[in-house]
Amino acid sequence: MAASSYSQYAPFSLPRARSRVLQGPAFYPHQSYSRLNPTPVVSFPLHSQSVDGLMVANAKLRSLQVLCTRESRAPAVTKDSWEKSVLNCETPVLVEFYASWCGPCRMVHRVIDEIAVEYAGRLKCFVLNTDKDLQIAENYEIKAVPVVLLFKNGEKCESVVGTMPKEFYVAAIERVLK
Repeated sequence: MAASSYSQYAPFSLPRARSRVLQGPAFYPHQSYSRLNPTPVVSFPLHSQSVDGLMVANAKLRSLQVLCTRESRAPAVTKDSWEKSVLNCETPVLVEFYASWCGPCRMVHRVIDEIAVEYAGRLKCFVLNTDKDLQIAENYEIKAVPVVLLFKNGEKCESVVGTMPKEFYVAAIERVLK
């Protein structure tokens, strides 16, 4: 597509002569263009840089950095640590089966974090990523996430399927602790 016909879609206004020089795939190599959608698809994260006195978005592509994280109170368990952490544990164990792409799992994570603090010393809480440890999920017939399983003496004794209020998890835990 010629630069002159592209200028009508420019994300900022420039004089006509200058816009021919600054626009197009040669100037924005990290943006995507198509014949059906001539508007550039800007990659993230957005950064701006001054080029000849003009502010240009994404002039320099940088990697995404996480600025704020919160450490989970329930550590991850994997197939390598499953037997020691869950099956051979003397205290009851709660395991949340989740997937990184699952929105409802994030809500359950918050509840499990609260429970891990409230029941510290009486109950161990873990999370298991079913995408990474599919074999364990298949062993316990996990077909959808989130699922919370409670173990006592290495045996599964309670399960809570789906996103539920905290009271559902607490009730299941209290039944296991009796």
